[in-house]
Amino acid sequence: MATRLIAVCEGEADEIALMATVACEVHHFDKRFDWTGFYRVVAPGLLKIGPYQGGHGCLEIPFDKGVCGAAARTETAQIVPDVDAFPGHIACASSTRSELVLPVRNRDGDLIAVFDIDSDLPDAFTKNDASALQAILNATFAK
Repeated sequence: MATRLIAVCEGEADEIALMATVACEVHHFDKRFDWTGFYRVVAPGLLKIGPYQGGHGCLEIPFDKGVCGAAARTETAQIVPDVDAFPGHIACASSTRSELVLPVRNRDGDLIAVFDIDSDLPDAFTKNDASALQAILNATFAK
């Protein structure tokens, strides 16, 4: 998937077009992924929903709330095997059991979004998933 996705995105500079393409390709790649999308940094301390695949998501998420907020605030990957055990988890979908959220940076190293993947399965994500997806994000947005 990585080689194909990076090739499809080659030469595209529009961040929204890139987000839409990445969300679609990643979402349909793995049956574990129930909701796949971006929350864009739109103001200091605030994320707003961007391109995604799956049911509706939360429209806004402050950096001090939920798994996406934690990823944005710390600019580190968040692998959550059980969302019910995560303090302050925001239940945008009641079916979500586990979550992976990764920071998205532009070529200047600025945080522009977080990439959020939800699963209806508990403990669905590994460190290998996080590393592989982070590499795709870096190759796509930080080029």
